[in-house]
Amino acid sequence: MDGGLVDGDGAREADVVPSVRPDAGVTLVRETVVRGPGAAERLRESPQAVVVVATDEAQKQSADLGEVLARSQGVGVRRGGGLGSSTRFSLNGLTDDQVRFFLDGLPLDLAGWPFGIANVPVNLVERVEVYRGVVPVRFGADALGGAVNLVSDGEVRGAGAFASYQAGSFGTHRLSAMARAQHQPSGLFARVSGFADVADNDYPVDVEVPDQRPQTRGQLVPARVYRFHDGYRALGVTAEAGLVEQPFAKRLLLKGFVNDFRRDLQTNPAMEVPYGEVTFGRFSAGANLRYLHRLGPMAKVDVTGGYSFQRSDFLDVATCIYSWFGRCTLERQRPGEVGEARDDTLREHGAFVRGVLELNLSPAHAVRVSVAPTVVSRDGTDRRRVVSPIAARRALASFVIGSEYQASLFDGRLENLAFGKLYALGARSTEPTAVAEVFRELDTSLLRFGAGDSLRVRLGGGLFAKASYEYATRLPRADELFGDAVLTNPNLGLRPEASHNANLGLTLLTGRMASGQWRGDVNAFLRETENLIVLLPAFGDRFRNENVLGARSLGVEAGAGWTSPGDVVALDLNGTFFDVRNVRGEGALEPFEGDRIPNRPFLFANATLVLQWPGLFLVDDRLSFTWFTRFVGEFFEFWESAGTRESKRTVPSQLLHSAALTYLVRVDRRALSFTGEVQNLTDAKAFDFFGAQRPGRAVFFKVTAEL
Repeated sequence: MDGGLVDGDGAREADVVPSVRPDAGVTLVRETVVRGPGAAERLRESPQAVVVVATDEAQKQSADLGEVLARSQGVGVRRGGGLGSSTRFSLNGLTDDQVRFFLDGLPLDLAGWPFGIANVPVNLVERVEVYRGVVPVRFGADALGGAVNLVSDGEVRGAGAFASYQAGSFGTHRLSAMARAQHQPSGLFARVSGFADVADNDYPVDVEVPDQRPQTRGQLVPARVYRFHDGYRALGVTAEAGLVEQPFAKRLLLKGFVNDFRRDLQTNPAMEVPYGEVTFGRFSAGANLRYLHRLGPMAKVDVTGGYSFQRSDFLDVATCIYSWFGRCTLERQRPGEVGEARDDTLREHGAFVRGVLELNLSPAHAVRVSVAPTVVSRDGTDRRRVVSPIAARRALASFVIGSEYQASLFDGRLENLAFGKLYALGARSTEPTAVAEVFRELDTSLLRFGAGDSLRVRLGGGLFAKASYEYATRLPRADELFGDAVLTNPNLGLRPEASHNANLGLTLLTGRMASGQWRGDVNAFLRETENLIVLLPAFGDRFRNENVLGARSLGVEAGAGWTSPGDVVALDLNGTFFDVRNVRGEGALEPFEGDRIPNRPFLFANATLVLQWPGLFLVDDRLSFTWFTRFVGEFFEFWESAGTRESKRTVPSQLLHSAALTYLVRVDRRALSFTGEVQNLTDAKAFDFFGAQRPGRAVFFKVTAEL
């Protein structure tokens, strides 16, 4: 087995600290400490197709969580701009909601992070678990292409605290902090964490502006300008309190959260038109209660239930036409920069339960059952129009049941995990019609089944072979069916996705050897998907989710790393290639049969070099230099067979470099680190999608203190 069920918050159950106590008359006391494998190590050696990304070093550097994840094989994180901008996460060719996101096993948006995984402060995350294609039943999720679980600080023993502050280019300031304490005699535990982010994102971009010279007035000419309406502000607080290590509960914890962010919209998605007043914001608040306990030596129950509220605001009532220089050049005939004037508020209520029961039938056999009902309702207010889609009253209910059987055979050399899932969905919408105060009811429901298996064979010498398969279903999300409060139109006709997901790979994890530590991983994957949901351009600057009736993603990802004796040098390399295409010649997308799915990079690679000098000035200090390089190959923005060769728009190949210098000093359990980092050292042009230019060279400084 893998050392027991890993708690959703990362607690290490396998740690054992027995002691040999002296009998009467014996004066020598000898204490023996035995540490079982940590949660990250157990996951790496489990049958699951999972990559574990530690964040301990990243917490000392200035890269955000999106950048940290983008350095992992198989993972792509694309952004429409700087800090706080819209992001798209991809894993093995599948993207957006096809990959589900969790915080300590709970859906990320319902756990207080509705503004995207890339903007979660990295200092509040202990590690990241990336599940490729096959999703464990304990998440109770209907993910199609995998799952990403952010594990926060799971320590509940004693007291501890940290704080970090970062400042740098483009008006960026980021602050995060956490403090926890436990009263051991009573078992009372409390933890509070928070963050505050500010960024102007006023970095230079290359655009075309009207020429002001008399002889060529009005002709478009290249110009370098600064983004002027791209600010981002975010603030959040999470508090947790309860009892731990009690006879009736291993953990009984109540957590509450409040988060708020505000963001300016600078341009349309293709960065062709500047905006000067459009703003978007989201407020979220909620709470959840977790109960974790062992029901004797053979059973364990872990149940979490919660509620969340989100309010999204979109304001676009400008009467000016703005130039790239931030000036109001003309008055509009009708207000609204993105399109028709909007002053919208979208409200969403969510309630969920996640329950897992584990039965350890023997040291080598275990059964787990999970249930995960979720209900989301939303309505909205459009203060500019009497009849508006945002005013519809909508509800979405989903229910996922899963069970799995895990067996460890031949002294742990072979481990197998077989599972089955049941998916149910019901959606109801009361849609406004063209006639005021007249509505129509739209309902849909479905029931699907899924199953899969994961196998791991220990070949010896730290070498593992892994194979996994899942027939997975993903139910459309509320934003996909109903649209959002920004730029996505509703599509109530969306069908659920279904996919055959397969992985086959080898993993190498050696211990410390005379030549250092070696690690490697290669994984081939297949994603054969029906009704793939793809976000495509709609009317104007709006988008709409559509079904691609058949899509296939074939690819391979590989990574290798080496750490020298004494941890002085560490080198890691990884690369990913996949081919995801429209393979069903039916429906509205029939003309594009055989084309790659557009606007998705399919070739990227990363390299990381770390040099360390321990004991440089003090006994327990360390100076480290880290170099990052990332390559992304060229890809089409739209369908590759549409239009002539000259008219096809592409995102060009990119090669980006960053470097960081960190000084760390420790005194007992206290630590203080200072980092200076330069991102995009060569000031290369960086694009992610639809031609939106990302920041160029940027300099950041960060200080982190741990108590």
